[in-house]
Amino acid sequence: MAIRLLARELYRQQKVVEDLERRLAAGPPVDQEKIKEALRKARAERDYLRRALDGKIGR
Repeated sequence: MAIRLLARELYRQQKVVEDLERRLAAGPPVDQEKIKEALRKARAERDYLRRALDGKIGR
C-alpha cells in the first residue's frame, strides 16, 4: 500500500477509535459490551496500520 493511503487510513481509523471511546464513556450500560468489542477491533486495526506505516509489517 502507498504511504499516503496508509496515512489516510490510519487517520480515519484513529477517528473511529476516538468516536467509539466517546460513545463508551457517554453511552448507556446496555450498549457498552457491543461498543467495547467494536473498540477492541478498531484499536487492533489502528495498531496494525500504524505498524505498517512505521515499516514493521512484513520484515
